[in-house]
Amino acid sequence: MTEAQTEQTVASGVLLTDGAAAKVKALLDQEGRDDLALRVAVQPGGCSGLRYQLFFDERNLDGDVVADFDGVSVVTDRMSAPYLKGASIDFVDTIEKQGFTIDNPNATGSCACGDSFN
Repeated sequence: MTEAQTEQTVASGVLLTDGAAAKVKALLDQEGRDDLALRVAVQPGGCSGLRYQLFFDERNLDGDVVADFDGVSVVTDRMSAPYLKGASIDFVDTIEKQGFTIDNPNATGSCACGDSFN
């Protein structure tokens, strides 16, 4: 992805790092499906008030913000998009932690679990 593409994507939604895109591709290959997108959403709940949800989805909802990262489609619904504008999703695989992480410049606080923010 070029720097201009990165700047445009961050301005309009979330950024999926190369590591996260590779992990999503691997998971989709395991599923044997190429019609799914990674949906990133914000839902009420968690210890800080809002929580992230990442899941594969085949739906196209009215107002979805869609971005492509090396063949991986990332979709955010119109209600979640303002909370996620400029957020970066990465995949970490260390001895201490494995999973997707979200660095969200819109979050004013978060809890220790990393899944909840305000």
